[in-house]
Amino acid sequence: MILKHREKSKELLILESLHARMELTKNEKSRFRNLARGFEGEQKFDRFIEDLSEERYVLNDLLLEVNQSYFQLDTVIISQEAVYLLDSKYYEGDFYFDSSGKFVAKKSNFHYKNPVDQLNRSVTLFGQFLRQHQLSFITEPLVIFIHPEFTLYQAPMDLPIIFPTQLPRFIRMLDESPSTLASSHKKLAQLLLTSHCEDYPGTVLPTYEYEQLRKGVCCLVCQSFRVVVQGKVFGCQDCGAREKIQEGVVRSVEEFRLLFPERAVTRGSVEEWCGGMVSRDTIKRVLAKQYQLMKKSQNSYYV
Repeated sequence: MILKHREKSKELLILESLHARMELTKNEKSRFRNLARGFEGEQKFDRFIEDLSEERYVLNDLLLEVNQSYFQLDTVIISQEAVYLLDSKYYEGDFYFDSSGKFVAKKSNFHYKNPVDQLNRSVTLFGQFLRQHQLSFITEPLVIFIHPEFTLYQAPMDLPIIFPTQLPRFIRMLDESPSTLASSHKKLAQLLLTSHCEDYPGTVLPTYEYEQLRKGVCCLVCQSFRVVVQGKVFGCQDCGAREKIQEGVVRSVEEFRLLFPERAVTRGSVEEWCGGMVSRDTIKRVLAKQYQLMKKSQNSYYV
């Protein structure tokens, strides 16, 4: 049973929007690509575990805090015998551990954070989290490498790693293990849900102003602005994707609210944000249907 579905982080959503509407710096582009690629890999792993049988609780993308330290868990699977703490990676190509234990890309010689060290930190903090709440569970931490073209050289055999070729076997093993959950498992699941933090306090976002961002409705699929109104839908002239106008307007409003939470959502502000692509009557109708009108003596807005 999936108790917490995976969603794009606030940082990824903002970078995704800014990438389409302004020129990001080299570092910002790199951060965006890494987050987008990581999310893609996590989604691929989700498809492996979505049909697990027996009783299990699955919680994705947990951000927890203990003793003023934050740690993230990509996937938590609560089973009868253990709590699996899974960190999925979507690296592609040849990697190796050097003599000092650094995790290195063979082609570029770029040094990445050691995923096993990252996992061990999360395991330590998760143990503190359990003790803080007077709970005790056996944990099974694993780094899951998802990409089929990933290879890791010089890896000790005792590392908590699942390679791409081992993943189907691991899923079968998990699926075939009997699991009956008790009230203690439910208590842990509820605690994790209520303890989840929405935003990581150390996140540094690009600086941007309303005036510098490109206005208009971008494509739902490829983020192109070569979008035209075709009857009751938006049609992308680049990838051919189609989206109902109402859904596109709502998506644009949510993007506006994400980027500028301090700005009021009004018929005029939405019309401007959509680049004049949608008529005022259509915007008024969508806002009235999807949002609540807050009436003020001078100005009214939607929430």
